[in-house]
Amino acid sequence: MSFADPVLGAVGLLLAAGLAWAAVAAGRRRAAAFAAAGITAGAPGTGKGRGRSAGIWFTIAGLAVLAVAAAGPSATVPVSRASGTVILAMDVSGSMAATDVAPSRLAAAKRAALSFIGAQPDSVDIGVVAFTQGGLESALPTADHTTAEAAVRRLKASGGTSLGDAILASLSAITHKTVVLRRDGSAPNIGYWPSATIVLFSDGQDEGGATGGTSSSSGTSTSTNPAAAVAEKAGVHIDTVGVGTAAGTTVDVDGYHLFTALNAAALRSIAQTTAGAYHPASDAGQLNGIASSIDLRLTTTHEPLPLAGAFIGLALVLLAVGAVLTVTRSGRVV
Repeated sequence: MSFADPVLGAVGLLLAAGLAWAAVAAGRRRAAAFAAAGITAGAPGTGKGRGRSAGIWFTIAGLAVLAVAAAGPSATVPVSRASGTVILAMDVSGSMAATDVAPSRLAAAKRAALSFIGAQPDSVDIGVVAFTQGGLESALPTADHTTAEAAVRRLKASGGTSLGDAILASLSAITHKTVVLRRDGSAPNIGYWPSATIVLFSDGQDEGGATGGTSSSSGTSTSTNPAAAVAEKAGVHIDTVGVGTAAGTTVDVDGYHLFTALNAAALRSIAQTTAGAYHPASDAGQLNGIASSIDLRLTTTHEPLPLAGAFIGLALVLLAVGAVLTVTRSGRVV
């Protein structure tokens, strides 16, 4: 049990202790007076005194309990709830500034991501990872969806792309520890997280990144396949959202005119590796069904339970009993 204002409670208990001491002293003086008058404890008329004393003690007990209530007591209790985790991995590379999807690829991805966030229940924690050439964690998973929405809205396009780094950064956000590939490129053991899903918004353009690698026949860099294998081993599904057109367009990146087109094959490969699904951005509304496919986990959090009301109720009962005993045994209120 903890107290919001222990000093106030201590002062109240000291006052109650002072009243108790005074009651004991008064009782001893009363007993001495009876003895001096030659009146025994069982003599007629002494019963009312004992009843009145009982009323006083109930009243003092009520005041002591009221002092505890004034201190703001609370207890920590475990609360269980079913929950899942979704990480929105947002491609913010320079190619996402292309306008083959109006008004731009990044704007379309942000619109789809915000729509997805708005459709999720409170039982799903949502985090955001913005990635260029190296994953950048923007917001840890939380039940406060406004945090994720704010993180999505402030995204801007710049830099290159590394899908492998994006997956590893997303897994780091899920596990709350840094996830990297081993030196030989094999997948590390990060545990099993079936209650987590990654939704990756990208045009599929992949330049390798911090984990290195070259392009494979599937359209992904060789660093992306091991990263996807880490997610698959951990039971994390990756749903990919393709943003852009197969026809492509040119975009200005650092003063260079670069051609960029949607690489749907790369995104399909990632989704298939992890038992996820690929969605064109035009069908991003289908993402709303992801929450129903998440294996929600049962988590336990400790939350404070205020106890002041219970103590006040007990204090009122004690004070009422004390008042009734005092009135019925003495015939007086005070």
